[in-house]
Amino acid sequence: MEKKISVIFFLKCLLFSYIVTAALLMILALLLFRMGLGEQIVSVAIIVIYVLSTFCAGFLAGKKMQSQKFLWGLLMGVLYFVVLTVMSLIVNRSVVELGNPFFTTFALCTGGGMLGGMLS
Repeated sequence: MEKKISVIFFLKCLLFSYIVTAALLMILALLLFRMGLGEQIVSVAIIVIYVLSTFCAGFLAGKKMQSQKFLWGLLMGVLYFVVLTVMSLIVNRSVVELGNPFFTTFALCTGGGMLGGMLS
């Protein structure tokens, strides 16, 4: 039996992934404040946060959909990245540079979501 695709479900997955992101960023900020972490450690931690957050969204989407899980996880990663980019545009009020960090972040978000979908 085919599962019905629900936009509300995907929005809930995205919301959950952004809640995970916010919680992890708060923990990172606390560690930065308490321990005075270096720039390298903070950069690696942000990458880990992107991957974990999109992994959670992809995992939830894959569990619900039951077929082609990696595609649903990939979709969640792409949606996470799109929201992240739009929010960055709103906050910075300028066009995003299409350099290495942009494509690296895209690859991390989509890869994390797809991995979550595959492992669900």
